[in-house]
Parts: sequence; C-alpha cells; structure tokens
Amino acid sequence: MASSSCTLWLALSDSELTVDDVGEHLGSVTDDLWVAAACYDRIVDDVSVQQALLNVGLDRTKQAFHRAQDALSHLSSSPSSESLDTTAVSLKQSDSCRLDPAVAYFHNLPGDAQLCRLHGLLLRRLDRLNTFTEMCQVAPEEGGDDADDEITEWEDDPWADQSTAMVSHDSSKSPQFPVSLSYFITQELIHTACQLTLHQYFRCLHILLERHRSVLWVHRFVIYDSIPGFANPLEYLEFLPRVKFDENMEEEAPWKDKDIGDASYVPLFEAATTSLGIPKEIESSALSLQTCNNLMTSEELSGWYTNRVDNIISSTGMIDTALAVIQHGASQGVPGLDELGEELSLLTRLVYDAPAGDSPNDWTLSSWKSMDSRTVIRAYLSHSTPETVAADMLHLVMPYLYVLESRAERAGNPNSQIYKDLLYDYVLTASLDVVAAIFEGSKPTMPSSQRIIKDDEDMARLALACLYGSASIDEWPTMSRIFECLPAWDLSKYEDLDGDIADTTIASLGDFVTPTIARPRCTASDLLMFFKPLPLSSLSRALDILDVHLESGEILSRWSVAASLSWFLQSMNDEAEQKAWANRMARRAGSADQLSTREDWEWLLKDMIKLSRRGNSDLRGAFGLLSQEEVTRTFFNGLLISGKFDIAKALLQSNRNISVLDTTAIEDICLTCVREFYDNASSGNYKVGDMKLAYECLDVPHISERIRKEKEFIEATSRLSSFNVMSRPGIPITPIEIRLTKDRLSLVSRVLSSNADAYKHTEVILELVAMLGFRGDVTAEVKTLAMLADTALQNEDFTRAYQASERMVNTVLVLRSSNANASKMQEASEVCWVACFQLGRQPEFDDVEKKLSLLGRSLELCPPEQLHDVLTAWRRLEKEDIERRETRLSQRRRAGGAALPRKRTPAADHHEFSLRSRLADFHMPSPPLLSTPDAAALASRTFKTVAARFPFSRGRPRSHPDDETSRSGSRPRDGDDVSSQATRVFSKGIGWLLGAGEEDL
Repeated sequence: MASSSCTLWLALSDSELTVDDVGEHLGSVTDDLWVAAACYDRIVDDVSVQQALLNVGLDRTKQAFHRAQDALSHLSSSPSSESLDTTAVSLKQSDSCRLDPAVAYFHNLPGDAQLCRLHGLLLRRLDRLNTFTEMCQVAPEEGGDDADDEITEWEDDPWADQSTAMVSHDSSKSPQFPVSLSYFITQELIHTACQLTLHQYFRCLHILLERHRSVLWVHRFVIYDSIPGFANPLEYLEFLPRVKFDENMEEEAPWKDKDIGDASYVPLFEAATTSLGIPKEIESSALSLQTCNNLMTSEELSGWYTNRVDNIISSTGMIDTALAVIQHGASQGVPGLDELGEELSLLTRLVYDAPAGDSPNDWTLSSWKSMDSRTVIRAYLSHSTPETVAADMLHLVMPYLYVLESRAERAGNPNSQIYKDLLYDYVLTASLDVVAAIFEGSKPTMPSSQRIIKDDEDMARLALACLYGSASIDEWPTMSRIFECLPAWDLSKYEDLDGDIADTTIASLGDFVTPTIARPRCTASDLLMFFKPLPLSSLSRALDILDVHLESGEILSRWSVAASLSWFLQSMNDEAEQKAWANRMARRAGSADQLSTREDWEWLLKDMIKLSRRGNSDLRGAFGLLSQEEVTRTFFNGLLISGKFDIAKALLQSNRNISVLDTTAIEDICLTCVREFYDNASSGNYKVGDMKLAYECLDVPHISERIRKEKEFIEATSRLSSFNVMSRPGIPITPIEIRLTKDRLSLVSRVLSSNADAYKHTEVILELVAMLGFRGDVTAEVKTLAMLADTALQNEDFTRAYQASERMVNTVLVLRSSNANASKMQEASEVCWVACFQLGRQPEFDDVEKKLSLLGRSLELCPPEQLHDVLTAWRRLEKEDIERRETRLSQRRRAGGAALPRKRTPAADHHEFSLRSRLADFHMPSPPLLSTPDAAALASRTFKTVAARFPFSRGRPRSHPDDETSRSGSRPRDGDDVSSQATRVFSKGIGWLLGAGEEDL
C-alpha cells in the first residue's frame, strides 16, 4: 500500500496536485524521512497546496526535532565526564566536525540529522510562504487604480466586445503579484525585493523588509536604486536613507524581524547540516550585487542623493519628482542638499510654471547649471506675452533674483545690486510692448511689494534709455503707455533746479546716437549711462523733453514721415535736417493721397506750425529751429508739388496762416515748383505729364513779369519739342537739357538745321526766340534773322535770305540810332555785316543790285580792319556788273537801238553816300585806289584774315569756284581766289558767331 502511494505521488505533476492529494497519498506512507523529503521537493504556486505540503512535512519531522532538543537539553544540563570523553573520541573520527554536542549527537543519529535538517528547511520555507501570503493581502489589484480608471472610462465603448469587456473587468479585481510563489520561495530575497521595487509594490516591499531585514539590509542601496525615476516619491520616501543627527552617520532603517515562532531550529539545523557534511548555503547569485555592510557617512549620503536626482532627471525629465526626493533628504538631515534643492526648485518653476512654447526644451540639471543669470531670466520669459510678462516677472523672475541675493549673503559677499542689474538688463533689451507691460506693473501708485521696478528715478532713467534707444517708428501708442507710467514729481520744494544739465545731456546725446562705422546703432544700454548721473530735477526736465518728442513723433507718424526718437536727438540743433524733414512731411503727405480735401491740408499746416512753435514751456518741437514763415513756405511747396492747385488758390484767399507769405515769396515758391516739374518732365509738351503741372502751377499766383517769362519758356519748350530737336542721333532733347543749355539761341539753330522749312516761318521763329527769354533783346533778334538768312541761303532761297538780311539791317540801324548799349550794338553790327557780306558775295545769287546793296551795308557796318576785304568784293561785283552792262549795251547798239542812260536807284545812292562817308571817316582813298594791283593784293590778304574767323556750317556741298563759270559769264581772275574762298567759308553759316558750338553747326 505504501509503495503504491509513493508511486502515485511521483506520478502526479505539480500543477495537478491538490490539498486532498497531499493528505491522501502521503498519509499512508510510514517513512517520515521520505515524506518530509517529498514535501520539500514539491514547490507549487498554489498557496493552499504549498501550505499543506509544509504542514505535512513539518508534522513528520517534528518528533525527531523534539528528540534532539530534549537530548541536547538534558546533555547540557548534567553532562558526565564519560559521555564527554566518548563524544570527544567520536569527534576525532571526523575532522570536519567541531567539538559541539549537537554535531556529535547528529553524528551518531544520521536519520535524525536528516529529519532535523528538513525540519529547518521547511520552517524557513514556511516563513517565506507566510511572507508571501501577507504581501498578497496588501498587493494592489491587477493594473492598479489607473487600470481601473481606464476600464471604467471605456465601459460604454460601443465598439468593444461585451464578453471581452466583462472578462477584463472581472480579472482586474483578482490579486496580482509580480513574482510567483515558487519564484519567491526558491530565489534570493534581494531579487524579489528588486522586482517589487520596479513594479512599485511598496507596501509589499515594506512587509518584505520588515520580515527579512537581516538578509536585505546589506543590499539596501541596490533596492533604492531599483526604484523607477517616475515613481511617486510619497510612496517610497520612508525607505530612503536618513542621517542620525547626533552621530553624523546613516541611521539604521526602522525595520525589525517579526517573531516567526520556534527559533530553536536554527542551531539544530546548522548542526544537522554540518554533521551530514553538507556545505553551508551561500546565495551565490547575490554576490555580484552591491553590498553595504557599514553605515554611510553624511557626505556619502549627500552624494547618493545627488546621483539619484541626476538619474531621475536624465531618465525621465521629471524635475518635480527629483525635487521631492531632495526635499526629503534635506528634511532627514542629509547635508549639502539645500542649494541643490534651490536649483531644482528654480528649475521646476522654469519647466512647469513658465509659459511653454510649441516645442518645449528638454531641461536637465546640467544644462540649468551651465546657464548664467541673464540667460536664466530670458529662459523664464522666453514665451511670455505682453499680457503675461508682468505676472511672470513677479512669480518667476523675482524669486530667482531673491535667491541670488541670499546666496551672495550666505557666501559673505552681499550685493544688493544683483536684483537691479539683472532686472534692468532684461528691460533694456526687451521689446517696447514688453517694456510697457513691465512699467504698468511698476506704477508709482502701486504698493512697493507689488511693483517690479521699485525705484521711481530708475524707472525714469530706464524709460529714457529704452525709448531713445529704440529704432521703432510705428509703436507710438506703446511709447505713450510707457510715458504714462512714469512718476510726476513736485519740484516746487526743490531748490537750485537746473534744467541746463538735462538740456546739455540731451544735446550731447544727439552726437552720441548718430550712427558711425564703429557703432552703427546706439543701444538702450549705451544710453543708460548718460542718464544715470542726472539728479531728480534734471530727470524731470528730460521727461518733459521726452513728452514733446513723443507728441512730435505721433504727428510725424500721422503724416507718413515717422522718425525714431533718436532722430529728435540728432536734429535738435540741426536746422538743415529739420527743414529737410519738414519738406519730406509736406511732400509725402500729398503723394500718399492722405490729403484729398482742403480741410486735410489745413490740418497738415496746423500740425507743421505746431511742430515749429514752443509750447507752454521753452521746449521746442521737431521743427523748433524753423520759423513759421519757413514752415509755411515748405508746406505751400509740398501742396503745389502734389498738384492740388485749386486747394492752393483757395488757401491763398482764405487761410490766415498762409498770409505770412508775401507776393514775392509765393512767386518764388511757385517758380521753384515749376522748375522742379519742368526738370522732371520726360516730354516737353505742356499738355501732358509734369510739363502740364508746371504750366498749370503758374496760374496759382498773380501774374507778374517773372511768371509771364516762365510761362513763355514752357511754351517755347513745347514748341521746340514739336520741331523734333534731337540731343543725340535718335534721342529727342529733354526739357532738362533745354533748361541747362547755356546759349538758348543754339536751340533755334538746331531747329533750323533739323527742319527744312522752318526758316520760311520767320515770325514763328522770332516768337520762339522771344519766348526763350529774349523778348525785347535786339541782339538776339539780329542773330536769329542772321540764322534765318543763312538757312535760306543754304537752301538757295535767296529771296527769303535777302528779306531776312534786309530786316536785320533795318533792326541794326534802328539800334544804332538809339541809346543802346555799345557792346550790344557792336555785337549786332558784327552779325549783320557778316551776314550781308555772305549773301552779297554769293555767286549763285544773280540779283546784282541786291548784292551790291548788301555789300554796301557790310561796308557800312563792318569794323575798319575788315573794310578792305569787303570793299574788294564790292568793287569786283561792281566791275562785273559794269562789264555785263557794257556787253548788253553793245548788243543793243548793234541792234540799232540807242543806249538809255542808267538809272540810279535810291538804294544805290544811299550805298554810295554811306561808302563815301565811311571812307571819309577812316581817311581812306577813293574806291579806284583798290583797282591797283598792290591795293587788290592788300585787300585779298585782309579778307583772308577775316574769312579765317568764320567756321564752316552744315549745308549742301559747293563746287569749287575754279571748276565753274560765274553767272556773269566770266571766270574768276587774280583776286578771285580770295572771293571764292570767302564764298566757301561764309556758306558754312554763322553759327559760330551766334555762340553755337561746332558740334551744333
């Protein structure tokens, strides 16, 4: 029966074993050692089955254990010498045994030794089973509270399978443990402790540590290091090490071994094990783990806490968890953690309290420690908005600054300026909207404890530096907000108020803020050093100046010519800069179509005058160096440049501010604008574009001689453009080129040379000359007639050439009979005699009477040194005329007719009289003198000298006089070389004499 039970027992697997099987199969076996060994050999995960096995095994081994206890108790109470000697002799037989009565006893009874050893092993396993059972009672349900919440949240999930949901819900309520019973019984306790720690079963860990302190104490730091970094510190703070205050050493943990029952088995168990020759059990797998048998010093504990914090932050980034650990260590007396706690507390504010951006930074303790104070402040406020920056300063930055001050005091280097230096440095580099928010959180009306900037004078200095150091030109409402937060001091009780210091400082700032190569831009921090030395009275004066500049800045911004506040510093003593900006204001406002009505322009004028006047004090605006008249002139100029001529006329009639300008000033302004329109015009046609504006602008003032002349000049420009005058081949002449032409008569020469029929319209050309600015200028008229005659001559239109010459002569004669200027008279006479001489000696002109008349005018008007040359030509022409007449007379006589006497014309009589008078005036011999060869040669040489003075002008090419016969039928003789050369020279025109350049002729 016993053998069958043993066989059935061995056939059962651990998973099939039940409590009934234990009693049924082992109860019938009489061999206690076999039963005890069978109970020890079986390790199952079922608590009840394992309990039954241990109970059966202990029941079979307790008799032997009690026998050994009784025997050893009796032996120790009355030992006999004989028994001791016998025991000693028996012990000698085994070198491995000690002189121990228990060992000797088990040596003689190996069966009882086996049973006692099994009894001890079963008791130790029972102790672990009880520990396991107790831990299971406090173990959380499956998944913990978080899992329950998750399941509850998804209980009404319509897509979830109902059966699956129910199973999950039921299983979540069953106890769950990270290790099985078999694992817990067979493995070292340190592994189980680490498993419980990793799974955050801290209540179970507490039971394990209390029941097995002696085994786990040396591995306590292994257990501590196994706690996850993300675990809630409140659940495990009781396990962390602490300092024993009076000894400056680690305090032992308050764990204690519970009474597990009969403790007498331990010496008997060890004696039985020794007697059987079984080596002592060593937890070999735990040898590689860190052990700490001795208590740590406080410095070592401080290092452990620091490393613990670094690991938590580096692995999880949960700085609040690390802070809780440090705070606990500091509360437990661990030294050196206060400063680290401060750092973590400040870092916690940065990570959890500061506004976060779209991509938050992964802050670590090392990165925090690497930042300087200014970087920390900017990190705190990097994502603050103008709406939140004041609150963030109070709750984040100011506590940080206080910590820095306290650290400096603890280090023995108190520095009350830390707060101001760091705070002011941020304010000086912040944007204006942020600065405005900070100033609104620092108003003097607020309690000092609630203010960010607590010093009123520092507020004024910071405001001056920030505003004048800003390059913004469109944040005037924000700047006004800053100014409205500044303190207003009652200076009536202060003596020796001196505003000169502020004025001097502001004036010196003008040069300082001017950009240079070394310093392209002046920052607010640079400006602060100028305002730091200013006393209260000077600060108040500087704020008054700032107020004026802000008002001026708003006005300039309103009219689209905004300037930064630094510009007001630069232009305070620069009249030219103020005038340029006023001109820019008047012009840009009109060009931007901001001003469409008369009322708008009047508003602009009032603002410009306001900028030039002084207010209630002696402070000046943006145009303070300009007079009202100069500002009004600038305004009126901008009004005209914008082309609003109707509004300009209306303002001249009604606006009293314009009345400061007299008629001459208005004319000057109009003419200036007209010339600007004119110079910018791309076309000379005064019906379109800028030229039209220039012409219409002349209707604004009352008509005057200057206005009339300018109108005529514009009309002349338009006419010149209609003649298609070119400045270069293919490029029409522009209005600016016409204005810049020094000799405007050369423009007429271009018209005549570029238009074949222009010379035929004498009155048109003369009117053009008059409109070019030569109205009433006889000399210009003579030169123009000379050009017309020359052009007609080039075109072989001898009739118009003679008419122009005759009109020119009459004009010169009238001029000579008047009291005209001698130089002008001489210039007109010079042009006239040359033109007459040119036409009078022209071979192709066959009207001898007219030619003699022209040469006679040349003799009358030419200078004495040219008289011989002109007279030679006249005599030659007269001789040719006589020969031609004689030929005709002989022909008539042969035909039988009587020759009629030659009639003298009045013109001939006049020429002869003039010639004789000229010869008499210069005491020259009569004309026959020139008939001698010597005289003819002298005249020839003289004429060559005169001819050399006239350059060649454009005209059709002439044939050489030697290659053709003159119209009189005779070829040139010995003096004709001079005549033919003069013909070629004069046929080139007289442009040089009129002032035209050689390239224009």
